[in-house]
Amino acid sequence: MLLCIDTGNTNTVFSIWDGSKFLSHWRISTDHRRTADEYYVWLSTLIAVRKFELQIDGCIISATAPRVVFNLRVLCNRYFDLRPLVVGKPECLMPVAPRVDPGTKVGPDRLANAVAAFDRHGGNTVVVDFGTATNFDVVDVDGAYVGGVIAPGVNLSLEALHMAAAALPHVDVTMPERVIGTNTVACIQSGIYWGYIGLIEGITRRIRQERDHGIKVIATGGLAPLFDQGFDLFDAIEDDLTVHGLRLIHDYNKEMGNG
Repeated sequence: MLLCIDTGNTNTVFSIWDGSKFLSHWRISTDHRRTADEYYVWLSTLIAVRKFELQIDGCIISATAPRVVFNLRVLCNRYFDLRPLVVGKPECLMPVAPRVDPGTKVGPDRLANAVAAFDRHGGNTVVVDFGTATNFDVVDVDGAYVGGVIAPGVNLSLEALHMAAAALPHVDVTMPERVIGTNTVACIQSGIYWGYIGLIEGITRRIRQERDHGIKVIATGGLAPLFDQGFDLFDAIEDDLTVHGLRLIHDYNKEMGNG
């Protein structure tokens, strides 16, 4: 069994691959103070609830929050007797190297998304990943990550709005019935929802213009379905895209004798 750990700025996802399918996905808040022992108690309890046997024989980590990597490494070493692969580190090989400016450090989740999107949809693909930030990751014809766009995430924008204007309330992200809000909550919901619809449409349109050929748009992240309500923004929604990419990267390293 392979343990895939995808650590974002807000949440960390643990997924177990049994060789043919993902058995389960579990989510925990990202906290660099969480120890390896705490991770193990939490994870082993959830595995016991699902009645899985704890026989992990491979680990791979993607971490956009670097401070958590140490304790995740300790988790793999101490409890599974494994040296994990960490995406973005020199020892972790990529099927196709990213083509970006020299010295640029690409987020490991973006690399995993590129690998997964190429595997499932081929090249000429844009992945829209709704996380703490909203990322647009461009995948070339050969599967290389070639750059993209980083925009503030939906919830981050809401939090910034509330912090900058304390009189404005927190609201749920939802599709409003009308564009013109007739109360404060409806106005904020409209601004966030239709603002992000416009952002997605505008950025993907400009990417298509720059690439000068057909582009498939794939969405991932918890809020992706919310923005796919009859607007034809995405060719597909993949809720497990990042961990699928981690699994492929692990398999590639194993084939190359590096895992």
